Amino acid sequence: MIDTRVEIAQVEFKNPVIAASGTFGFGKEYGEYLPISKLGGICTKGLTLNKREGNKGIRIYETTGGILNSIGLQNPGIDGFIKEELSFMENEDTVILANVGGSTIEEYIKAVEKLNDTSIDMIELNISCPNVKEGGMAFGIKSEVAEGIVSKVRGVCKKPLIVKLSPNAEDIVHMAQCCERAGADGLSLVNTFSAMAIDIYSKKPVFNNILAGLSGPCIKPIALRMVYEVSKAVNIPVIGIGGIMDYKDAIEFIMAGAYAVQIGSGNFINPHICLDIIDGIERFMEEEGIKSIEEIRGVI
Repeated sequence: MIDTRVEIAQVEFKNPVIAASGTFGFGKEYGEYLPISKLGGICTKGLTLNKREGNKGIRIYETTGGILNSIGLQNPGIDGFIKEELSFMENEDTVILANVGGSTIEEYIKAVEKLNDTSIDMIELNISCPNVKEGGMAFGIKSEVAEGIVSKVRGVCKKPLIVKLSPNAEDIVHMAQCCERAGADGLSLVNTFSAMAIDIYSKKPVFNNILAGLSGPCIKPIALRMVYEVSKAVNIPVIGIGGIMDYKDAIEFIMAGAYAVQIGSGNFINPHICLDIIDGIERFMEEEGIKSIEEIRGVI
């Protein structure tokens, strides 16, 4: 009998497969096509304190082996999420991670305080957002900036706190250690890579913001390397993210040290990909005589 359960920050997941933020909405639309309850967890669309309409212009652009996006954190705001979306997720018998972003530390703190008394299981702190008060520097680039915000959020957060790291960090291993020291209960990595595309006929960037976020299978080998290096350097659980397209990819991340994985861009290609990966992991474990995820976690 195989056991696919994993535990992160004292929260039990029935399996290690989580739908990644920004690719699964709040689960409602996917719920029309697949049983959400079979997922290990769902990470919500990125939430901010106040409602955001997102960026103008082209938001999604396909590139070789991946997707560029410039959504701009379109979301209903924390109050809108609690009022309109949370009740659906509560009834789906899966772990709920609320992904929280912001432009200032004050926004992060107020957003987390509003979520403290809800039924969500964990908070995934997205520190890749522009820090307006510090001249547009992203919170997720410099380790000392990240440590500062994690420490302040930790001070008010009553939920297990997962910090989502940017691959654009100056030193992602040092940043991971700083976030652990600041009180993170776990880490998820990686977010999208800063990238761009150009329309050669208009002679202009494809995106109004010029730069966008790159995800998909083209980033997997780099993401895997980062998960491996960070897992070896911290004592808190790591959730692996980055171009996972099948169960073999997911098992690679687990063998590199990840406790669980998040599936992102693959949801746009195959809405059933999370279930396919869960089935594939179970099949692999049975064929290889593996009884628990722990047996293969971090074996590399």
